[in-house]
This record gives sequence, structure tokens and C-alpha cells, in this order.
Amino acid sequence: MNKEIQAPISAEVVKELSAGDMVYITGTIYTARDAAHKRMDEALAEGKELPIDVKGNLIYYMGPSPAREGRPIGSAGPTTASRMDKYAPKLLDLGLGGMIGKGKRSKDVSDAIVRNGSVYFAAIGGAGALLSKAIVESEVVAYEDLGTEAIRKLKVEKFPAIVVIDSKGNNLYETADKLYNKENE
Repeated sequence: MNKEIQAPISAEVVKELSAGDMVYITGTIYTARDAAHKRMDEALAEGKELPIDVKGNLIYYMGPSPAREGRPIGSAGPTTASRMDKYAPKLLDLGLGGMIGKGKRSKDVSDAIVRNGSVYFAAIGGAGALLSKAIVESEVVAYEDLGTEAIRKLKVEKFPAIVVIDSKGNNLYETADKLYNKENE
């Protein structure tokens, strides 16, 4: 089912999403990859505040290429989400609304998604140039020294993604694998 949703994302909207839903996200999302996640984790361990408020927000696992003339950002494809699995449960417990990436997530992340009523979306890998067209503004808001891995605040319009793990724990990768294997027996 296709749905248009707003970011930050509300708990009510998250509850309505099901694994397999195609969504178009409009609003504000943040980017963060490995180095930014490590730095946020270190800040939390030191009792410091995070550079962004994660409550209800979406973090897109992406490091863009340089912007072309007249564009706010370059190619903006997702990175492998499992690299952030050791950090994600803590952020979800702090109220992170969801994540956008590609690939499977660990059981700890899936459990944290259910525990916190969050969601994991997948963006299409290899389609970074097309995905960048849904990004209308980009601003570095933290860890500028990390270059492409700095935290960015993005304004997006109809950013396409697919619900992979919904707030009830349904996982599209698992159900699709089972369906495929059943059809090919």
C-alpha cells in the first residue's frame, strides 16, 4: 500500500505502517553514518546531550557525494544499516522514530523497534542520484569535521522508502524470503 507520511513521524502514523508498505516521506530527516553514530554514542557515555533531538525523528544512513551546481546535495543513496546496529537500540530507546537504510537488521534492533514503537525503512540501493531529487534542502548540523559523515538536516519531499520492519515486528525481508522459498519448492 502506498502512503504519504510526514517527518518527524508520530507514534500514531508508525502504528499504521505495515511491513511492505511503500511510503513517501515529506518533512525533515537527519543523516548519520558510522562515524557520527560512534560520536553520538561517546557523547551519551559521557553524559552529554546529543547534537540533535532524536524523538520522533528519522535518521537516514547516508553520506552524500558533493552537490552539483544548483542542487542541495549530490547522490544520496543508503548505506548498509547493519553497521549501525550496535548503536541503534540505544537511540531507539531515547525515542528515535525510525531509520532509513538498506539491508537486514539484527535481532537487538528489531526488538528495540518493537519495544519503542518505531520503524525501519529501506531506500533503494544504487538509486542515489534518483533519491537525491527528493531532497530539497541540506544543512550540516553537527560533526562538520567528519565530511560526508557529518550529521545533516535534510528537507525532503516525497522521499520514497519501503517499510521493512514495522512496529509490530513484522519483517519484510523474512516474509519475502519465506514466500520466495515456498514458491520455488
